[in-house]
Amino acid sequence: MPNLFARTLIVMPAFNEEAVVGDVVREVYATLPGVHCLVVSDGSVDHTVARARAAGATVADLPFNLGVGGAMRAGFKYARENGFDNVVQIDADGQHDPAGVPDLLALLGEADVVIGARFAGVGSYTVRGPRKWAMKFLSAVLSKTAHTQLTDTTSGLKANGPRAVALFADNYPAEYLGDTIEALVIAGRSGLVIRQVPAAMRPRAGGTPSHAPIKAAVYLGRAMMALAIAYLRPLPKAGALE
Repeated sequence: MPNLFARTLIVMPAFNEEAVVGDVVREVYATLPGVHCLVVSDGSVDHTVARARAAGATVADLPFNLGVGGAMRAGFKYARENGFDNVVQIDADGQHDPAGVPDLLALLGEADVVIGARFAGVGSYTVRGPRKWAMKFLSAVLSKTAHTQLTDTTSGLKANGPRAVALFADNYPAEYLGDTIEALVIAGRSGLVIRQVPAAMRPRAGGTPSHAPIKAAVYLGRAMMALAIAYLRPLPKAGALE
């Protein structure tokens, strides 16, 4: 798979991940020889940029915090401008195992977007309460849009093929949960093929979780709002996939 790795850009959104981003970048290069790694520092105010560069990554240093969606849009633009066919999103906190990336890339021959699904029979990752209810509801709704069974529509581990890169370079949503919920709605309604493969999650190697348990009920409400907005927005122009 070396030739495929050479055509693949790993995009790693990072917000104040100085404690672990260097180790994650080094693991990516050791596990996926030939890939190019772009760390998008999303308004970090610590040493994220320096640690990522020291580990060998290319770094896009955003002056403001735009959220994961804004960071990923920058990554898709970089991929398009530098001739990469595929973009794989990996978290900078060490939760995603780069060893699972080949399984995602292997499916890009028949799909445009491949999700690394946490609830598909691999690993022990669990959620409870309102967050679990929201994830189940989102998966049920988005499975209909994607015309396939999806079990984890909020996963941050995703591979995107050439058609997805072309679409998302100009149309990747930057709003809260846009990088997961709305991105899948845009992909499905634009005719992209979406699939998933099982993926195990690891504990965070450092940094601070973006969702504390106390925010679970708020997450439920915001997730429902994000879903409604996603279906109300007009589709990107047809030329986005050309």
